[in-house]
Amino acid sequence: MADIISKKKIGDLMVEKGYLTRDQLEQGLNEQAFSGKRLGEVLVEMGFITEEQLLETVSERLNIPKLSLSSMVIDPEIIANISVEIARRYTLLPIFKIGTTLTIAMADPLNVIALDEIKYRTGLNIKRAVATGSEIRKAIDEFYSVADSFNQIIGLEQNNEAITKIETIEELDTSTESSVAKLVDILITRAVKDKASDIHIEPDENNLRIRYRIDGIMREEASPPKNMHAELVSRIKVASNLDVSEKRLPQDGRFMMNVEGLIIDLRVSTLPTIHGEKIVIRILDRRNLLLSFNDLGFNEEVERSWTNIISKPEGLILITGPTSSGKTSTLYATLQDINSIEKNMITVEDPVEYSLPLIIQIQINEKAGLTFPSTLRAMLRQNPDIIMIGEIRDTETARMAIRSALTGHLVFSTIHTNDSPSTIMRLIDMGIENYLVATSLKGVLAQRLVRLNCSECTEEYMPSESILRRAGLLHQVDQFTFQHGTGCQKCKNSGYKGLTGIYEYLEITPEISELIMHNASVNQILEAARNKGYKTLFETGLEKLRSGTICIEELLKETSNVDEFSVKENDDFIVSSVNVNSI
Repeated sequence: MADIISKKKIGDLMVEKGYLTRDQLEQGLNEQAFSGKRLGEVLVEMGFITEEQLLETVSERLNIPKLSLSSMVIDPEIIANISVEIARRYTLLPIFKIGTTLTIAMADPLNVIALDEIKYRTGLNIKRAVATGSEIRKAIDEFYSVADSFNQIIGLEQNNEAITKIETIEELDTSTESSVAKLVDILITRAVKDKASDIHIEPDENNLRIRYRIDGIMREEASPPKNMHAELVSRIKVASNLDVSEKRLPQDGRFMMNVEGLIIDLRVSTLPTIHGEKIVIRILDRRNLLLSFNDLGFNEEVERSWTNIISKPEGLILITGPTSSGKTSTLYATLQDINSIEKNMITVEDPVEYSLPLIIQIQINEKAGLTFPSTLRAMLRQNPDIIMIGEIRDTETARMAIRSALTGHLVFSTIHTNDSPSTIMRLIDMGIENYLVATSLKGVLAQRLVRLNCSECTEEYMPSESILRRAGLLHQVDQFTFQHGTGCQKCKNSGYKGLTGIYEYLEITPEISELIMHNASVNQILEAARNKGYKTLFETGLEKLRSGTICIEELLKETSNVDEFSVKENDDFIVSSVNVNSI
């Protein structure tokens, strides 16, 4: 004890290390006396030292280990030793347990009250380590589930029995409103951190289900009590400027929220069901607007062809793919790439997802008569250079888009088809004359989103024979190093972390235009395109498979033109239309 007392004070030690001056220390001590906070916290807030410098000094002063939590994977059973409420209150996290000793990372390892409470609640001996407060708070968000936070806020144990008693109606109203507001904040904040695209709040007969769509896959996250459904719906409706009293009809709205300094756009949709209103919150992260074509997943060949075609002064350029295949992100990235003060750019969308600088954006309102065709007719009187149509849904919109392209405008739009060549047939099937398609259409980009292997748990493996047979790679196994994620804490044991796009680009060359004019089949168009270097979605996906960023199962799940890559012969698939070594 005498040895500990004789050690230098933390402030003096930081001055000795050159982290701050004696004058800054005096300022910090004065502020500490006024605020009552710990000196290290005060010095960090005043900007005199960094969290890392404080961590280094405290570790040396107390002779306890310092930890970096960013790369640690912690057993959920260890996390369960301390409730999320205590972890947040004292800014600490359980790390590991050996016998009856629990090691915890603390931002303030001198907090004896926290140490005593944890020892009392767990019945374990406590060993301290020190980590930065920001890292601990981030780890709490990562390792504790939304359900843990729900239990903390609502005041429930794991069996959902109330542990607090509210005496008056006024207390009930205040408590409910406050709890619901915090629940909505937690739902959205956690979804943004997990990079979810949607939040689904779904009432069942006896339960309330919360699901996030992460990397294209729905994942159940938490289950607040069913009796909170009405309050949750009302809170979200109020934030979205929707009619709280209207429960019989679908409604659409939006609001914005600040999540850790980022402004997030949230689009809300309600749908009446037999068990109550279902709400879907679409998360629109403005950081996606900054993505380059390479970030989206374009390979060099597709990016070169795409940037060349979008720089043309006129013509119709289409992006095709199923719902949630990333078409809007590609469109917005394209508009950002060619955006200029010298160009008059107008978009008509349903709905407008992001607000873009220098671009006039129009929101469709069919109830008011503002449809795609009527808006397009009005837009053409505004002398635009570039037009973006959110989606070609009908013949009238298709005709207006083609007419705009033929009169000197560069027109972008999306359409739903399986691949690039079938887009041509789709336009013709909609009643557009062959010669109009041949003369207006300049290029078609088809795309899919595939899940990336988790970089933390990726390892080599050998797919099953049936998978290799489906992919047509049964006889080319030695030419690939197959990799997949095995599942870890970072990827929520899914094996996947993040999304990337795979793309096929079809340029409408003079030869293909001639084929369209003469009503050629898709196979004839496909053959002519191959002669010019066209690759299918599956083929471009093989490049990512070879690099180890995706697995073969994910590629097969998201692509439908494997048969164009392979032919069946004697019950075995062999590569036919492409040299695998050239991929």
